[in-house]
Amino acid sequence: PILIESVATQREEDGLAYSSRNSYLSLNERVQAKQIYETLLVVKTQLEAGSQDFVAIEKQAMDQLAKAGFRPDYVAIRNAKGLESASYGTDFIVILVAAWLGKARLIDNLLLQKR
Repeated sequence: PILIESVATQREEDGLAYSSRNSYLSLNERVQAKQIYETLLVVKTQLEAGSQDFVAIEKQAMDQLAKAGFRPDYVAIRNAKGLESASYGTDFIVILVAAWLGKARLIDNLLLQKR
């Protein structure tokens, strides 16, 4: 078995995850890129409010990123313990995002421990 150890994502002041890929962003794209983290926070808020329609939430987040000028690869809500699809009752969730902005493929994630 593979053991996955998670650590907190290091972020810029505006929320963008630190990455060498950020150097591929133009100044305008750099400002725009913070929308990924903002999208993660919207998804987190929906989940904390009790929404369980994961497919609809993922689609809404994909649409939000596309409207912001990204070419999203995926937004996925997964069980953080094994990365399988989250389901009702999943208590430890990871929200995963990958999206292209200009020449850069940006990735980010956010952990959510439901109580």
